[in-house]
Amino acid sequence: MIIDSHCHLDDSCFAMDRDAVLERARAAGVDCVVSIGTGDGPPNLEAGIAVAERYDCVYATVGVHPHDAAKSQPGTMKRLEALLRHPKVIALGEIGLDYHYDNSPRDVQRAVFAEQLAVALAAGKPVVIHTRDAWEDTFQILETNWVREAGGIMHCFTGGPKEAEQSLNLGFHISFSGIVTYPRSMEIQQAARVVPLERLLVETDAPYLAPVPHRGKRNEPAFVVETARRLAELREEPFETLAETTSRNWYDLVRVDRPGR
Repeated sequence: MIIDSHCHLDDSCFAMDRDAVLERARAAGVDCVVSIGTGDGPPNLEAGIAVAERYDCVYATVGVHPHDAAKSQPGTMKRLEALLRHPKVIALGEIGLDYHYDNSPRDVQRAVFAEQLAVALAAGKPVVIHTRDAWEDTFQILETNWVREAGGIMHCFTGGPKEAEQSLNLGFHISFSGIVTYPRSMEIQQAARVVPLERLLVETDAPYLAPVPHRGKRNEPAFVVETARRLAELREEPFETLAETTSRNWYDLVRVDRPGR
């Protein structure tokens, strides 16, 4: 069994066949899926929860994506505090910085990022980090506003060994998406080889970033198996070992009991 630790199941492209998507995931050996709850941004903060409540195999996050930081209102953080108490919400995210698109002003992104880190610490929840073209500021904010023991995930990791080492030193797990299967992603593949197995996760980020051999198609949770297979090849480890260990890593990080325990 394997975990898709990051998927946008609320996306409208799944509206017509979400049941079938999850059936295919289970058939492929996916134990559970995390529905990321950033949606279209505030005031709608429950996109992930709405999906998780419908399916036993789905958990959720809540959070304000950096693209939507400018939509944050005075009551947004209080609402996140309340939603983090939902029994199927396992983390706050995805949060962070995105200097590639700059859909929200950078100073606003930084402020909302720091605010959400405080909310997560108070709630005792790990965080799911999005960073794009913003490694320096991301690390600076984490070093100031986060504690190693709280735990978190560097989602859809796109750095190299240096960024992996910094992330690990801050206490984060590192999650690889379908990008690691792309032939030109050599720096990401180098990082994938050196991350300790006990700090490794896998994800789809569906419906985006479908792995080889599905590249160019709509991504879906079942395809996380292809990412895991490529990771196992890069690391020269048995697929079964990687699948089992990354699943255990996720359950331990988010403090959810595995089925059958």
